[in-house]
Amino acid sequence: MYRITLLWLISAALLSACGPTAKVRRTLKKSTVLNRHFTGFALFDPATGRMLVQQNAGKYFTPASNTKLFTFYTSLRVLGDSVPALKYAVLNDTLFFRGTGDPSLLHPDFQNPAVYNLLKDRPERLVFVQERQPVPHYGAGWSWDDYNDSYSPEKAALPIYGNIVRFSGEATGLLRAQPDYFRTGVTTGEPGRRANSIFIRDLESNRFIYHTGTVTRPFTQDVPFRYSVPLAMQLLADTLRREVSWTSYRPLPGTQVLYGIPADTLYRKLMQDSDNFIAEQLLLMGSSLLFDSLSTEGMISYARQNLLADLPDPPVWVDGSGLSRYNLFTPRTMISLLQKIQRQIPQERLFSILPAGGRSGTLRNWYGDDKPFVFAKTGTLSNVHCLSGYVVTTKGKILIFSFMHNNFTTPTNDIRREMDKVLRIAAGRK
Repeated sequence: MYRITLLWLISAALLSACGPTAKVRRTLKKSTVLNRHFTGFALFDPATGRMLVQQNAGKYFTPASNTKLFTFYTSLRVLGDSVPALKYAVLNDTLFFRGTGDPSLLHPDFQNPAVYNLLKDRPERLVFVQERQPVPHYGAGWSWDDYNDSYSPEKAALPIYGNIVRFSGEATGLLRAQPDYFRTGVTTGEPGRRANSIFIRDLESNRFIYHTGTVTRPFTQDVPFRYSVPLAMQLLADTLRREVSWTSYRPLPGTQVLYGIPADTLYRKLMQDSDNFIAEQLLLMGSSLLFDSLSTEGMISYARQNLLADLPDPPVWVDGSGLSRYNLFTPRTMISLLQKIQRQIPQERLFSILPAGGRSGTLRNWYGDDKPFVFAKTGTLSNVHCLSGYVVTTKGKILIFSFMHNNFTTPTNDIRREMDKVLRIAAGRK
């Protein structure tokens, strides 16, 4: 009996030493690519509650767009099935309306007629009510140099057209702009410092330089415009074909909330495209619902105290998108957050929102197989690359992982290839 027990224990130990978990540890240890920089990794089994692998799991990293997982979870807890699109009240012959932060009004990637139809069809005159405290256009720690890039639109209480101009054209010289209002601000010129951009906006105005010499084929380029309330009301009036005025903040008795598109429509673009603008506006919408004001800081403070107080390492969290390098999270905190998300939303719905390896979103070209086995959120800045989410094993078991890389100088694809090796081993596919 003693021999049988001893043999069983020895066999179990040998199997463990040769199992996926041990192989993951060895791969991490031997990787010359991953050992050149600061790497954090955690692999967790939610079925047993065991942390299977940890490497720098309690160290803080710049998360980049992994921050969107915090925004996603907070939004799941605060917003309903449909997003609050507008607040309005009718007083005598006037319809007063306020923004909630909803990013979908006339956005070129969404169909959301609710606000448009309300404002177009009501007989009352239209007056937009500004916030008591203006929404800062940019987040804490954002790089001002990103102002011309499509991933950095300005935040606003009432965004319109996604706060971008969508330019498109062809080598023949044909030019289109959506909204067309901005075509009058376009001049032609030679490529400057941003030689890879067809359109470059002035830093402080809505004048755009069109580098026609760079156009050799049909193109589309989204450029953030400089937001202001007068401009937004002008764009809205042009679209509605009726006058729209605005006023400073005032209380509105009898305010109603108009709900718009399904929240999952925003969540999918948030995750699949890693959309920074939607991330920021989601936090503003949550703040609008809870506090009747639009404050990123207020919404994050609420989430930290009421939704995330039990995380293993307190997050340093300052924006919704991860554009800021002030954000700092640990891999084991990412694991805990992903557990919370897993408990909040059914798996089928969750996996339809997250990018799927080899199939969709930011993972379309990575971690592929006959059937997707990685469902995760990417996060990339210069010298930063992170990936946190879920890996499905060959036996159908779901593990939670967080990979965080900071301060590397090697090509990001080299790091992706090493992560692919590790995740395939963890899933029992290699």
